Amino acid sequence: MTAVEAAVAAAFRDEWGNVLATLIRMTGNWDLSEECVQDAFAAALARWPTHGVPDRPGAWLTTTARNRALDRLRRSKTEAAKLQELGALSVPGEPATPDDSGVGDDRLRLIFTCCHPALSLEARVALTLRTLAGLTTAEIARAFLVPEATMAKRLTRAKHKIRDARIPYRVPPAHLLPERTSGVLAVLYLLFNEGYSASAGDDILRLDLTAEAIRLARLLVALMPDEPEATSLLALMLLHDARRAGRLDDDGELVTLEDQDRSRWNSAGITEGLALLGQARRRSRGGPYQLQAAIAGCHAQARLAGDTDWAEIARHYDELYRLMPTPVVALNRAVAVAMAEGPAAGLALVDELATSGSLSHYFLLPATRADLLRRLGRREDAAASYTEALRLVTTGPERRFLSRRLAEVGG
Repeated sequence: MTAVEAAVAAAFRDEWGNVLATLIRMTGNWDLSEECVQDAFAAALARWPTHGVPDRPGAWLTTTARNRALDRLRRSKTEAAKLQELGALSVPGEPATPDDSGVGDDRLRLIFTCCHPALSLEARVALTLRTLAGLTTAEIARAFLVPEATMAKRLTRAKHKIRDARIPYRVPPAHLLPERTSGVLAVLYLLFNEGYSASAGDDILRLDLTAEAIRLARLLVALMPDEPEATSLLALMLLHDARRAGRLDDDGELVTLEDQDRSRWNSAGITEGLALLGQARRRSRGGPYQLQAAIAGCHAQARLAGDTDWAEIARHYDELYRLMPTPVVALNRAVAVAMAEGPAAGLALVDELATSGSLSHYFLLPATRADLLRRLGRREDAAASYTEALRLVTTGPERRFLSRRLAEVGG
């Protein structure tokens, strides 16, 4: 990869969501904006080798995309009014003007816009991840545990719904924001998760995504300070992010939670996360993000792996499963039960999930089963499950970790 190609790749990671959000605010047209932003990045690849990488790549990309949109709109008589509006807007790169919603950040505004109640919750989340984070359809499909073709159809239907229902690209007034909160929280959580544990590739951490998710979560808490689940989500992100430095060793290899060097954890992040969790609990108890933050808090407060209160974590997962009876929560609950009551108890729960077929494409199901079998001394069965997990895993560090485990049990 050349220096210019690396600069364009970095600009895509850092600027895609901001440029697209700004252009959608300007034009109100999803498809036009996405096409023009893609054209802007193509122009960067063509021009930056000759003219050099600009000092402010985001502003350059926004200006280029805006000019492409102007050209497209000039050729469309039906968009004459929109052209007049676009021409009167401020210089690209300047911050958005807050409306009566109180949202002044383009990316957060767009999240609320995409999370329209007329769309299903899954469509809102998928659409926003595609727009804001620039995630591929394949990455989003893996986040939802569905085939890529299925997710492509859902994204297309969501776009058609916006077009046919003429859903406006605007933020509702502040008193209507709560009806979209669940979708916004889900978007931010999945955005963070994709950065904290990437769904594919050689890098399991994507720090640009975790940093952006935390930034937007902070904005959301400032916007809705009395919403306990927003505060809990920020706490959850900070508590997870505080453990980031311990997740990989110096060679970039994955380290399990029980083997991590806890001195590498960020104590300031843990302190802030726990304080936010306390604030949320004083307002309300028992929301799904609050329960997950409480689980993360149990891990963060254990000075040694052996100090972890797994019984308390299992109780939190029991409550979480009552609120969210999903297969992934059930799998995590099985792990907690295994650590609290022994691997045989956890294995029974994992085998129930395997029989249901609900996680047949999720590599962590056979990986978890393999680990429990390994702890029980059933090496041959563990090897078979590790082999199945390796067939499904999609990231380099996780593949290498599973390969090492397979070798340990004689596979």
